[in-house]
Amino acid sequence: MLAFSTCWNNARHTDGEHMINEILELGFDTMELSHGMTVAKLPGIQRAFDAGRFNCVGVHNYFPSPTEIMIDAPDAYQYSSDHSPERSRAYSETLKTLEMAKRFNASYVVLHMGSIPNMPHRDWTKLLTKKLMNGEQLSDDYADDKLAAVRKREKNGPRYYKRAIDVLERLIEPAKQAGVVLAVESRSKYEDVPDEREMVALQEHFADCPQIGYWHDFGHVGLKHNLGLLDHDQWLAKMEPYLIGAHLHDVQWPDRDHRVPLTGSLPYDQLLKHFKPEMPLTWELSPTRQTKQIENAVKLWRAKYPETLKEPTK
Repeated sequence: MLAFSTCWNNARHTDGEHMINEILELGFDTMELSHGMTVAKLPGIQRAFDAGRFNCVGVHNYFPSPTEIMIDAPDAYQYSSDHSPERSRAYSETLKTLEMAKRFNASYVVLHMGSIPNMPHRDWTKLLTKKLMNGEQLSDDYADDKLAAVRKREKNGPRYYKRAIDVLERLIEPAKQAGVVLAVESRSKYEDVPDEREMVALQEHFADCPQIGYWHDFGHVGLKHNLGLLDHDQWLAKMEPYLIGAHLHDVQWPDRDHRVPLTGSLPYDQLLKHFKPEMPLTWELSPTRQTKQIENAVKLWRAKYPETLKEPTK
């Protein structure tokens, strides 16, 4: 099933109904209500929803954005924080998101689980990416830096992984009441939580819990594939038992994600075999992507992958 995320055009609109209308004009009537949304847009979104003009398949935490956050910042409050008040705020804002998910009859809520506080992005993933862009990925220095990142991540990860498990345990019942699955998203940075080993452990921990599943992000995992941190196809094969859907976008080598599908380097023919046709494939595109490019890609996608148009059984 194809859907479209409001992250593409949210910032261009002050009226939520106008935002919805622009996505409808692309040919999508199933949408994910994404992070960065101001409360001022909710009445317009609600009008469009009540009129039956779109279906909400999912919601991305935090929705709406915390009132004091003036920019689109889905990681403004992290479950992994070393500061208890921030962790508490992350939890309480997630409860608000779950209430909104119920209000719009969503089936999933996408969650970011946090990051390792003492592994700043600039010193790890960003450093590797810079060397990759310079063509140094086969050098000894690159291998040494990658190994150093793995060692530090392995040493520091357990405390923050446990915090992710703990908050998910607390969110199970609220998610059940909201009628949604908590979709734990694959992230683009190695210092984010969970990493791949932790994601497998997390999904195994909750294997008997229908309220928790794996949310694949094609671009995020594509970036890690380019860095040599994993193999995209092999990763999807491993996560297939826990898979509930995905954010669909493309990657322009080596590090530009949220590009329009079928305009970058991702091998969709190979990767889509891991998805059931009715699983949501939510187009999550950069606001810089142009309408005409999206329209052309949607037309091509529907012709090339008609099986992904299947609607879930009610």
